[in-house]
Amino acid sequence: MLLKESFRLMLPLMFCRHMVLWATLDGNLMSMWKKRTDKFTEYVFHVASVTNISKQEHGRFSIHLQKKHFEFMAHNAAVQDGWLHSLYDSRGREAIAAPKKHGPLSMKDRRKKVYSAICGHSLWIYSSKEDFNLGLGMMCVSMNIASVKSTGRYGFSLITPYRTFNFSADSSKEASAWLESLNDVIRNALSYSEVALRLWSSPCNKVCADCGAANPEWASVNLLVVICEACAGAHRSMGSSRSKVRGLKLDDKVWTEPLIQLFVLHGNKTANNVWGHNIPPTEQISPLASPDQRAEFILAKYHKGLYRKAHPLAASQKLLDQRLREVVCGPAVEETVSLLCSGAKVSCSSSDPELKSAIAVAESAGQALQTELLRHNEFVEAPDFEQTRHSEEQMEELHGKLDEERFLFSQENQSAAYDVLDLTEVVSVFDCSDGETHQFEVSTLTDRLTCSADERNALLSHMTHIMKVVLADTVKQDDLLGVFAVSKLSIREGAALQFAEVWCSLQEGEMSVHTLQLRSRETLILNAQTRCYLQSSENCILLEFPDRTFHMQFELEHSCRRWHELLQKAMSSSTDGQQRAGSVPTSVHRCISHITLHGLMVEGLYRRCGIAPQISKLVDTLRVSPKEAVLQTDELSVLDVSGALKQILRQSELIPQTHRPHWQNAAALPGEKVRLQTYRELLKQLPPDNIATLSALCAHLNNVQKHSQTNRMTAHNLAVIFVVIFFQELAMNINMVQMTRELILNHTHIFRSPVETDGAIVTVF
Repeated sequence: MLLKESFRLMLPLMFCRHMVLWATLDGNLMSMWKKRTDKFTEYVFHVASVTNISKQEHGRFSIHLQKKHFEFMAHNAAVQDGWLHSLYDSRGREAIAAPKKHGPLSMKDRRKKVYSAICGHSLWIYSSKEDFNLGLGMMCVSMNIASVKSTGRYGFSLITPYRTFNFSADSSKEASAWLESLNDVIRNALSYSEVALRLWSSPCNKVCADCGAANPEWASVNLLVVICEACAGAHRSMGSSRSKVRGLKLDDKVWTEPLIQLFVLHGNKTANNVWGHNIPPTEQISPLASPDQRAEFILAKYHKGLYRKAHPLAASQKLLDQRLREVVCGPAVEETVSLLCSGAKVSCSSSDPELKSAIAVAESAGQALQTELLRHNEFVEAPDFEQTRHSEEQMEELHGKLDEERFLFSQENQSAAYDVLDLTEVVSVFDCSDGETHQFEVSTLTDRLTCSADERNALLSHMTHIMKVVLADTVKQDDLLGVFAVSKLSIREGAALQFAEVWCSLQEGEMSVHTLQLRSRETLILNAQTRCYLQSSENCILLEFPDRTFHMQFELEHSCRRWHELLQKAMSSSTDGQQRAGSVPTSVHRCISHITLHGLMVEGLYRRCGIAPQISKLVDTLRVSPKEAVLQTDELSVLDVSGALKQILRQSELIPQTHRPHWQNAAALPGEKVRLQTYRELLKQLPPDNIATLSALCAHLNNVQKHSQTNRMTAHNLAVIFVVIFFQELAMNINMVQMTRELILNHTHIFRSPVETDGAIVTVF
């Protein structure tokens, strides 16, 4: 069959029977047509029906369904690769919804029996019931362009602008049932098409929010943007935790009246005022942008938040959340969008039972539009951006002088004060000295200052003075010897619900917790048995001791990441120079073991989603007391466990952000053998716990893909899912997907084999 592709794919391919067909692949359906201008297909199937895709020589490849397969031949390697990549990227999609009605009919035009099914807002026509079970249709007729009428006791006609289909049923009762079902679907489809017309009534919604294409038929309901089909594909690639993509003419359940009103009154105009506040003209894409350009732009806009209009309180999570609860009492939707894109959390994480969530506040205030916006943003992730000033901003050099609880700055030494910092506003102090460079850093909720001294003693004198002020003289001078970090944070121990506001100081081998109200101090010893995990989405560090667990929540993302680095340094310095062997966190080990025992045969494992509230509850339990967490063995519970494992791993940063560029370079190297050896070298640079966790995870995923005939999770499918967990912002790079797949398939060689192997390393799809 000669296929002609697009994504919507439209280039020539050749079918085994040498039929010349055109084909489209829209990410969900693959359709094949006799002529490019045809309105109805010869074959159509959902990508969820595909069981395997195999590449062959001379431009050939096969697409397998359960009991049938199609063989194609492309004109050249580029066309073949384009189809294969598009098909691979489409794998793992959720199957088409169960039919509302299905059964045999006689199709008078073809004078043959067919099998028909009403799925969503379309009528699918199959050659036989066997093809229905396989998911291989002849055509799919959209009901929003159709009407139906009775043509006799057993017959009825389905009328479209392009063709009239004449059917007859086996009985008058069955014909009446089909007429009733089709009329019901047509009414819903027509009313649902009105969603697009209502949204387009706002001129800004008439064009795609990202590329400007006319009449966009998709929307991201949490980001509040109306987008075209091509941009919708790039949004889906970010994952539903970033962008919830819905069709204006397909997803009838999501379009409530408040959501429609929200898009009509705000939509693209408000969203682009926030998300696209500062897009350089050279970076703005057009409708003709390539898929790579489109993906890169949308990733920069929504995943990294590079063009956003950040809220003035973006540096403080606590103030952001507080302001969100205030704003949703009124109609200021644009400020709500700004708060959400700056990281404000919809769910209330405070232990104060009197503190309502932002959704509850909006509902109480009768703000239906605010409530709808918050509901769609309740379980999404904020952009990954540094809450700091851009490095290219000019730094002003000033002279500093300490005066009790103030830090005075002047443009020249001994001149009048130019600016004043109130030391009681300081939330973090870090010693940043390196060799002959003597520096320390001071952070408030709105500023970060780097202070330099000519000699070490002067630096320590200034640092000690500031630390004594922020610790309210609860420490002696000797207590601060060797301290290289002091920060204000909230801490809770074990399963306790209440956070306490404390100050923590850090020095080699130990951390001290200062409770100013009680004027108390507790010292914790950091050693090889201590474990430290970063939960960056919550500005939180989980610190595990053999008998105690602490949750440390910081007000600034920068402070949280800096403490994570310094804690690892402090722990490694306590091992007397001996490198400790890494270990897998108990929470991760329990999830992997449970899924191995009860989930390897679950179809769609890791691709299918569990129940979000159950997953969040399970994650909290696994963090606090992983050994006591109760894990159920039924299929839905296994999916909850797999969801919890992904969430825990995503927050752990198995490959730190600073290491990722090296992995990206390795993924682009020619020759698989060279790449695998490079991966082994890069692994040595990771912390021991990260190496141990990566090894255990890749071994587990290797085991999962061995059962792909049952669970439908090939190594490629798993790589598409876990590349986001391993490499986050680099997940759109196809080389990184290949790397993740190689880590899974070649686990033994990369993680365990101490000896170089000769010859080629063979991997199979």
